Amino acid sequence: MILRKSIAGQLLQLFALIIIHASCHTLASAKTVNPGGGELQQQPQLEQQQPIQGLPEPRAYMPDSQNLDFVYHDHEELTRFLRATSARYPNLTALYSIGKSIQGRDLWVMVVSSSPYEHMIGKPDVKYVGNIHGNEPVGREMLLHLIQYFVTSYSSDQYVKWLLDNTRIHILPTMNPDGYAVSKEGTCDGGQGRYNARGFDLNRNFPDYFKQNNKRGQPETDAVKDWISKIQFVLSGSLHGGALVASYPYDNTPNSRICRSSALCAMFQTYSAAPSLTPDDDVLKHLSLVYARNHAKMSRGVACKSATPAFENGITNGAAWYPLTGGMQDYNYVWYGCMEITLEISCCKFPPAYELKKYWEDNQLSLIKFLAEAHRGVQGFVFDPAGMPIERASIKIKGRDVGFQTTKYGEFWRILLPGYYKAEVFAEGFAPREVEFVIVEQHPTLLNVTLQSSKRIEGIGGPMVSVGGVGVGVGGSPGGIYRPMQAAQHYRPQMPPYAAATSNDGIFSTISNGLNSLYSNIFG
Repeated sequence: MILRKSIAGQLLQLFALIIIHASCHTLASAKTVNPGGGELQQQPQLEQQQPIQGLPEPRAYMPDSQNLDFVYHDHEELTRFLRATSARYPNLTALYSIGKSIQGRDLWVMVVSSSPYEHMIGKPDVKYVGNIHGNEPVGREMLLHLIQYFVTSYSSDQYVKWLLDNTRIHILPTMNPDGYAVSKEGTCDGGQGRYNARGFDLNRNFPDYFKQNNKRGQPETDAVKDWISKIQFVLSGSLHGGALVASYPYDNTPNSRICRSSALCAMFQTYSAAPSLTPDDDVLKHLSLVYARNHAKMSRGVACKSATPAFENGITNGAAWYPLTGGMQDYNYVWYGCMEITLEISCCKFPPAYELKKYWEDNQLSLIKFLAEAHRGVQGFVFDPAGMPIERASIKIKGRDVGFQTTKYGEFWRILLPGYYKAEVFAEGFAPREVEFVIVEQHPTLLNVTLQSSKRIEGIGGPMVSVGGVGVGVGGSPGGIYRPMQAAQHYRPQMPPYAAATSNDGIFSTISNGLNSLYSNIFG
């Protein structure tokens, strides 16, 4: 009898413990309900509980290998997610590394496409780059969620299926994993983690069109330069934090036009916020507006803080905001003809993890619609008379002195708004050609161009004759060989004569550089 009472008492105690445990579990897992559907983050009072001494900081969610949670993922977690996704969706993804950071972390790129392992002939390559500043990781997480959304929605979302069937999307979630490793969640301003492990700002480390950039090249930027030299990217977005705006080239400005010798004059000219417009200003503004208008808040142009600028329609010319030397978007545009936009997507550089879900809701549509703009404008092939593709033919839209080149398959793409255009096409060993075409809103214009080979013309001296529509002096060159004007490997705008004449020596240059660094740390 005593034994039965003892057992009964133990069972009652055990039952009471189960009830208490279940109640605590219910409280701990309580979430607020989103009236628009779905769950929101845990209640703030639960997140603010003090951790037990010696245990790691609690996370808003535990990582789930099957479903990407709204937390910040360190490099090991990021790598595991990318590898698991690539293994789970081998027909839609391919994972590769373009190099390593100073501290040996891989710079992973995930291709998402219905043809992930090989280029689709006639279909453009596009890219996103996140976390170039290590302490601006919202873009890093948004790109991971974009990857997950693409692979899980391919079979159910017709727009996503169309995009992946017609585009190869390359996503580099973090360009600066070393900087991220020393950044701190909840830090909205400042420079801790912004730079790479050697203290270099990677978005000031590219060759510059307006001024000589003497900063030593870093492994991360060298890897990106090598990457974009091998793939003909048509469109690109670079994700940042510290403001809410889409910023378009140029980022730098030839301020020496007014201040050729005085460093003090140049300093004040730098911060006078004058626009520096490209030949494709209409297109770049349009691309910026596509992102801003599909964003939940950006197009309102609301300033992040009372002391920071507001941006009309949520877009700005980079130099009109604040000039910088060695930026990645100018390098993409001038050197390779790739239309890149800088996307500042969070007022706080490193906001708390519980806000990430809202950032995803704000940016999801913009991230997708922006990439689809690669299918606007003109696209086609350049062939020789035998119908073989001509690689590295140089193409320039007349009146727009930043050009682009064909791929090894003879392909080209150019984003243009509706209108009438002329293209100038050059290739070594071929007569140059000018082609007229029209762009309409509804679909891209398909344009195939055949170049005629250079011809040997017998005789010495004599009148001008026409070869391939171009005037040629008979016998005017040794052996009577027609040699078309040697085109540069890539068209670039003519360098202003004053661009390289600016002196950066002296105390005022130091002050100017210091102000630029301070401004960057505040606004991104």
